[in-house]
Amino acid sequence: MGVSVIHDLLELGVNSNASDWHIKEGHPVVLRIEGSLVDTDFQADDKLIDQILSDFVADEDMLARYRDNGDLDLSYVEDNVGRFRVNVHQQRGRPAFTLRHVKTDIMTLDALGLPLILQKIAEAPRGIIILGGTTGSGKSTTLAAMLEHINLTRRRHCITIEDPIEYEFEDKKSVFEQREVGIDTQTFKDALIHVLRQDPDIIMVGEMRNRESFDAALQAADTGHLVMTTLHATTAAQSVTRILDFYDHEEQASIRMALSMNLHAIICQRLLPRAFGGGVIPGAEIMINTPMVRKLLEIGQLEKLPAAIENGREEGMQSFNQSLLGLVNDGLITEEDALLAASNPEALRMNLKGIDLKTGSTILG
Repeated sequence: MGVSVIHDLLELGVNSNASDWHIKEGHPVVLRIEGSLVDTDFQADDKLIDQILSDFVADEDMLARYRDNGDLDLSYVEDNVGRFRVNVHQQRGRPAFTLRHVKTDIMTLDALGLPLILQKIAEAPRGIIILGGTTGSGKSTTLAAMLEHINLTRRRHCITIEDPIEYEFEDKKSVFEQREVGIDTQTFKDALIHVLRQDPDIIMVGEMRNRESFDAALQAADTGHLVMTTLHATTAAQSVTRILDFYDHEEQASIRMALSMNLHAIICQRLLPRAFGGGVIPGAEIMINTPMVRKLLEIGQLEKLPAAIENGREEGMQSFNQSLLGLVNDGLITEEDALLAASNPEALRMNLKGIDLKTGSTILG
């Protein structure tokens, strides 16, 4: 722990709920707040850059690795402010820094404005749960809230594999081990190879990146573990397609079958501005692996997944449009913002007028 030359800047960002700091020579320091980049009054000159490097990289071996490679990942704890994941890199021949605040305050699913069906989803004994969305859509925050629900209500051994660690968990009912790529393990692949020997009940993989990570997730789910992960995809159907794209065409049928047996749920979300009081709230599509969804996965009729979701309200599923309609009716977002975020704006516009457009009585066939 220590006090760096940018203590006040780090404190300012944390108090402003910043997620990231971008620091380069000759420019104002930029914070990312609620997904947007915001300039500060801090100007990084050459002396400040050198002092930051000295504060963050005090170890000679680490400094040598940075000078050899031009990149260095490390963790840093600022006294009375918090923990940060730091990337030091070269930019026009000079050091530059990207910092990510590692949060210890984890919001509940209810406080985030998410349906409480996510609590039940998180309580699954085994299978794969995928959180989908674009960068900055709050996937990691929702995943942390689901894990914290487990932490408060279940006795489980949870192992997280992340790059970087975004939330620090304190053991409550559950036992957490958090492994950071580049610090605690060399790669996601290395960590996933060994994780099943560490007696986990739940494995959280920060991001599903390739076929190796999904192969490991399938193996873990198939042997009775719960795997929770994130994926860059905007809908449940697109999430399935993204996973299939990890594999050659001739392998995809067997992967669909494995997915149909091991998938538990896919939640995809988009953040929308709250109608009042500032801040954002997620709109969420929720697909649960019901018998209907399982059959569509088995036979490869992925284009019919949206209809299955729309017709699955009794099982806890909802489409984006159904989620947005509920948020508008509850006064949490405006109609204008809902229409901008909608997967099908015309259908939502009719829903807002009280007209229910059915997706069709027959999904299979």
